[in-house]
Amino acid sequence: MLPFERHTRILELMDTHESLLTQELAQKVGASEATIRRDLQQLSERGLLARTHGGAVRVQRSIAHELAFATKSVRMQAEKVAIAEYMSAQIRDGSTLIFDAGTTILEVAKRLAGRPLTAIALDLPAAQALAVGATEVLLLGGRVRSDSFSITGPWTEDQLRDLRADVFLMGAHAVDERGISNAVIEEATVKRLAAQVSQQTVLLADHTKFGWRAMTQVCSLQTVHQIVTDRDSRRLPWLRDAGPALTLV
Repeated sequence: MLPFERHTRILELMDTHESLLTQELAQKVGASEATIRRDLQQLSERGLLARTHGGAVRVQRSIAHELAFATKSVRMQAEKVAIAEYMSAQIRDGSTLIFDAGTTILEVAKRLAGRPLTAIALDLPAAQALAVGATEVLLLGGRVRSDSFSITGPWTEDQLRDLRADVFLMGAHAVDERGISNAVIEEATVKRLAAQVSQQTVLLADHTKFGWRAMTQVCSLQTVHQIVTDRDSRRLPWLRDAGPALTLV
């Protein structure tokens, strides 16, 4: 395993553990303890974790920039599919749904395509995936952001204010105890409005999104009715007490 691959795996493990011993990390990563100690030192110097005697602890991290759509689409794919399969099975025919931008939400869109639903899409990939058979797709006008293909801006916001939906399927760049946050101000505004015009908001996010903070606050966790995530999130004790119904798939 190359150094950057080990570093990525270590950070993924630290996302779901408050602390880990060097020996535990060595076993989980498949490297020697000496190698892991060097990795921990390098990650500590970058501020991505804190070293302790015999291991490391997770630190609060922030996200300054979002990843490109192509990069996000291949990360945590098995977890996204599991979340999408669960969520798509919960949606009733005839519902009106708002589909947030993002690759996890896109997986849900693919599985709902063709069903008798009204789908309000906040990005181009979701709209394209949903436009099949009996599914009625409404694509909001606005500025299409390069690399992410989300739709934002005053036009989008004005149209959202006039709509009503049964469920908003929300994605997230980052989630911590203080709420859901986003790396892009314009996207955060659109998410906030979509939650306001929907009877229910369901947050769909894999475990790597938790324990981080991005630049712009979207809403508190109390705004969300349900969180659907993968089973690796069970190691986050604060998430169980956050308020919304928690579903691990």
